[in-house]
Amino acid sequence: MSAYLHAFGAHLPARVVANAELAERAGKTSEWIESVSGIQERRWAATETTVADMGFAAAEDCLRKAGVSANTLGMLIVASGSGSHGFPGPAAEIAARLGMDSAPALDLPMASAGSLFGLALAMRLAGTQGDVLVVAAEKMSAVIAAEPLDPNTAILFGDGAGAALVSVRPGRWRMLDAALHTDGQYRADLAFEGTGPLRMNGLTVILQAARKIPSSITEVLGRQGISAQQVAVFLLHQANLNLLTRVAKSLGVNPDKVFANVQRYGNTSSASMLIAASEWSETNPEPGPIVFSAFGAGFHWGALVARSEDVADSGT
Repeated sequence: MSAYLHAFGAHLPARVVANAELAERAGKTSEWIESVSGIQERRWAATETTVADMGFAAAEDCLRKAGVSANTLGMLIVASGSGSHGFPGPAAEIAARLGMDSAPALDLPMASAGSLFGLALAMRLAGTQGDVLVVAAEKMSAVIAAEPLDPNTAILFGDGAGAALVSVRPGRWRMLDAALHTDGQYRADLAFEGTGPLRMNGLTVILQAARKIPSSITEVLGRQGISAQQVAVFLLHQANLNLLTRVAKSLGVNPDKVFANVQRYGNTSSASMLIAASEWSETNPEPGPIVFSAFGAGFHWGALVARSEDVADSGT
């Protein structure tokens, strides 16, 4: 039984934090920040705003675009590596605020790759659970806020949330295949213990991501008999612009095929891929295969491929 992507949603805080605001605190220049990351600005949430607040806003945006009521959902999956509670995670709160009654709400405490794993799970569970709403929300500004700012991490991250609706009802994009992987031997190279600063071995992370993202994309495309050149768009975790460019080069495709908004929003961890998908879906995109891919702490990584469908009303 096929599953389909019906709509995406997003929420971004109003506060814009340009490089100039961080440069002096991080002991760097605005130009240096942009040169190493491609990032010009990011959004930071207000102190009182929670991961659940942002996730709820993105969920409502997605459901509105899909024309679906929350009380008809069969399941909610919420990915976040920066939730404010050990347990319960944000899924229970978001489900209650949506009015989902007793439908299951699952937390995926995964940074960066959480939304990808959520989509892959939803693709497999929609046949038995009904419509599945996947949400990813991150408040990374709280994670990197400790003074003095670490210039290797503080310059990268922003806040936000994204969402996607998956259903077995025919929709805009038919989900074809997914490949998911984990290599725990690198788990200490990108970690947050809940208190204290984010810990990241930048060299290891970038080297592993630059290899594993193209490899997983090639894996799923190969199984479906699709070449990278046939893909309409690559919707990747927005880690930094340099990584996106390296992935395009590895795949042998024009960098323009890799959607990028990291310049304006920074790295919003697990939310970034769905925020990118939401923006891209509003651009009247050309039909064709689309590829999602992410890499993050754990290390977890993978890819998912879908294909646009000719559906008159994809929202219902």
